[in-house]
Amino acid sequence: MPTVVHDPSQINFEKAGKNHYHVAFHLDGTWGYTLLPLTVINGTRPDEAAKPPPGVVAFGGTHGNEFEGQVSVKRLCRDLDPAALTGRVILIPQLSPSACTANRRESPLDGVNMNRAFPGKARGTISYRIADFVKRFVFPYVHVVLDIHSGGMEGCFPVCTSFHPIPDPVQRQEIELVARLFDPPFIMLYSSAMASGLLTDEAEAEGKVTIGGEFGYGESVDIDGTRHAYEGIKNVLRHYGHLKGEPALVRPPGSKGSRLVDASRIDDYVPAPRDGVWEPVVHLGGRVESGALVGRLHDFSDHSSAPLEIRSAKSGWVIMRHFRAMVKKGVTLYVVADEAQA
Repeated sequence: MPTVVHDPSQINFEKAGKNHYHVAFHLDGTWGYTLLPLTVINGTRPDEAAKPPPGVVAFGGTHGNEFEGQVSVKRLCRDLDPAALTGRVILIPQLSPSACTANRRESPLDGVNMNRAFPGKARGTISYRIADFVKRFVFPYVHVVLDIHSGGMEGCFPVCTSFHPIPDPVQRQEIELVARLFDPPFIMLYSSAMASGLLTDEAEAEGKVTIGGEFGYGESVDIDGTRHAYEGIKNVLRHYGHLKGEPALVRPPGSKGSRLVDASRIDDYVPAPRDGVWEPVVHLGGRVESGALVGRLHDFSDHSSAPLEIRSAKSGWVIMRHFRAMVKKGVTLYVVADEAQA
């Protein structure tokens, strides 16, 4: 059973072997706790390299209704053997435990989206206190940050890793290299203008090698997405020398290499012009040309009315599409991404 700790200073991030914790965060308004699952593994395999491998942290459950990361990171809590490992690996399968338990994007305890709560606040509501814990107690021990997402009930994506535009060329090059270790069909450069308070924003700003990604959608545990997440994290550990061996392919041999696409402009995220029933007509990851039909919005208050045709403003690859049929005015209907330069 995990050891319950009430003070983060009780976590021994240096202790050899594998150690499971529940970090207790007092609830706002009751005497109970949210228990954050955390596993710290310090490998006992002798380090043969001249330079020790960097610390790595992998997160699942930043959003509670996205399960591929939760399952992948939980499996690694069990599967990684300290005797086969060099260096430090930190695993947090459910970063927002209350959101995960409730199968919700936001925590029901304070209504906060954990991926908008960074850098956190030590005296804030519970989501902000967890973000503060990550910022002050986890980030100092790692150089590589892996945040495993999926589309939940909002958007669907082809399996992809992602990162923001990075001004530092050295950091940018290493991030792209690590993004490719998940062997996804797509690597997406995405806009940093959409929101504030993202975990990945905070880690990137600290100069860390930071990878996000979308590994499924629909509040399911997608087979392909879970495999890419699980094997991709292991490939990262192989790449940096934590595990022996070379990074392995995740997709079948002969698959095309990962395509780097750019959706970094805020106007790439096309909002619904009105409420309606969304009928997409393009496949995820498919190529569309400027002016091509992407989908139709139907108004059933008059079943004889023509649907509103939604056409692409540019050519590129469909990297995101709204998942649910019922849409509200203003939600993102689709994203078409450009080819990006490596």
